[in-house]
Amino acid sequence: MNAICVDDEALILARTVSLVKKTKLFDSIESFMDPYDAIDYLDETSVELALLDIDMPQMGGLELAEKLKGKNPDIKVIFLTGYSEYAVDAYAMHATGYLLKPVSYEKLVSELEYALQSVNLASGPSAESKDTPRVKVETFGYFNILVDGKLVAFKRNKAKELIACLVDRRGQFVSRKDIFYILWEDDDYDRAKQKYLDTIIRSLKDTLEEYGISDIFEIESGQMRIVAEKIDCDLFRFLNKDKDAMNSFRGEYMSSYTWACETEGYLTDMMDGLL
Repeated sequence: MNAICVDDEALILARTVSLVKKTKLFDSIESFMDPYDAIDYLDETSVELALLDIDMPQMGGLELAEKLKGKNPDIKVIFLTGYSEYAVDAYAMHATGYLLKPVSYEKLVSELEYALQSVNLASGPSAESKDTPRVKVETFGYFNILVDGKLVAFKRNKAKELIACLVDRRGQFVSRKDIFYILWEDDDYDRAKQKYLDTIIRSLKDTLEEYGISDIFEIESGQMRIVAEKIDCDLFRFLNKDKDAMNSFRGEYMSSYTWACETEGYLTDMMDGLL
């Protein structure tokens, strides 16, 4: 795994890099004082995590985070700043973490462990009980599906969004027409779009078959659903009040999809009610 650190103050940047190296969580850690150099770096190298100063003269950390996510939507972002008033803005753009300077090693480790919990570090099947589903679905932060610890790569983004929507519906059957209006909002459900939806469904089925998990998806008479009992999903465990799942929720739910905001608000209200 690779990480980058961006800060306009050389001494603070050097200290941050030193602390991150101390964790031994990354294969490489590159540092940048110029935000534009960091953006260019992502054209050449896969980066899983970015630690960004918020208050920088050339480009603020919030703007930089948006540009980095434009290059890699799955990159995890932790903001470092001396000003607590930036916290609201940081979480509004779905930051993975937020640390106040001076950063302590213990707090940094805690934030890194949280940020990286959804990154695929496994090299093969886990040694869990044989009753544990092979399919793990992550909804907190960005949506991902893993099979035996390996990330599922979808050929079409809309196919991935379709199954994300079915996960959000928690095993309920959803009609083709309802799915269409969720994925395309105010677009017209005409014959051409119905055919395009057919293409998306075929792409989804092909991907699931490729990974040997076609049994998690059912479609009957134009209605489709996720087979909830065949997956291990953080959302489902949260709703069952699983302590670990609830502790892992940081106010981010399927961040790539605008339609997910309603469930995100519901989960946040649940957390607030328990505090």
